[in-house]
Amino acid sequence: MREGGLEAPTRHVIPWQDRDFVDRAKTEAEMLRVFDICQSCRRCFNLCDSFPRLFDLIDESPTGEVDGVATADYHKVADACTLCDMCYMTKCPYVPPHDFNLDFPHLMLRYRAVELREGRRSRRHRELTYTDRNGRLAGTVARLANWASNRHNRLPRSLMEKAVGIDRRAALPAYYGRSFVMRAKKTAPPVDSTAPAAGRKALLYATCFVNYNNPSIGEAARAVLARNGVDTEVAHPRCCGMPQLEQGDLAAVAAAARGVAAALSPWIDKGYDIIALVPSCALMLKFEWPLILPDDIAVRRLASATFDVSEYLVDIARKEGLAPGMTPLEGEVTVHLACHAAPRIWGRRRRKCCGYCPTPRSR
Repeated sequence: MREGGLEAPTRHVIPWQDRDFVDRAKTEAEMLRVFDICQSCRRCFNLCDSFPRLFDLIDESPTGEVDGVATADYHKVADACTLCDMCYMTKCPYVPPHDFNLDFPHLMLRYRAVELREGRRSRRHRELTYTDRNGRLAGTVARLANWASNRHNRLPRSLMEKAVGIDRRAALPAYYGRSFVMRAKKTAPPVDSTAPAAGRKALLYATCFVNYNNPSIGEAARAVLARNGVDTEVAHPRCCGMPQLEQGDLAAVAAAARGVAAALSPWIDKGYDIIALVPSCALMLKFEWPLILPDDIAVRRLASATFDVSEYLVDIARKEGLAPGMTPLEGEVTVHLACHAAPRIWGRRRRKCCGYCPTPRSR
């Protein structure tokens, strides 16, 4: 056995329908194995809060080893995982194909699935994951919803904190009465037929955030694509299931994958590329869904046809070239892409990352 690995990380199919997957004893046994490897390495100490929590639990335990940590405290580590995959894609030397076969994010996902099956996941938190429903309801009373969710309005935010557990100080996204899908039906930007990429066709998968909370992102993306000759349409069959994934509800994610894949398949048949406007949603379509439904042909086909919007523009720049006038800006420009998504969206090879998402980088 060698120490560490230089090969590109690979992902195993998630066996969420197996009984062992949601068996608490077997899940905690695997967590003990993985935690023991993590505590001997500690390269991930500066990523999400899961690792400092884990290392503190170990260091403060009676034995100073993993076996001294009570299994009842495992949830503290799992709850802090954001499923960003930074540890898996950029830090951990023991991911598959290494013999240690360590997949920390999906192990935390498995633990959440166990808790969900046992009824330990908060019902009020689960209600917040129904972003499609919440977006539609809030959109019908957008002004009232935005007034109530404003953190400067103490009374409604205090009530919201007690009812659903959202900290009264947290900034919440606004809702729009006219969603991105509604706006796209009314107007469409003119497509430049003289641009180098003219002839491309793309369907914008609106995503819940862009559709209900920030349609301007979708409108800007559509305008840039039209300037580059790309004819676009817009659709939002339903949520991608990322909020349910974070709760460990893999059955709900599978249902979302089947529904969206079926709705978007006709567009793929007509030669459209699929563009997701939010990186996390792109990751669901491209990577998580095929691991949850590996035998679903429509899901695999959709994964192959899907691009993150930034990835798509780079693809145009590399293959046809951008439209005239779209030249690099002078001087340095600071932009913060979703760097946790970059290793998987931009290629399967490991890439050096900043290691700490809140820090913007100059590109």
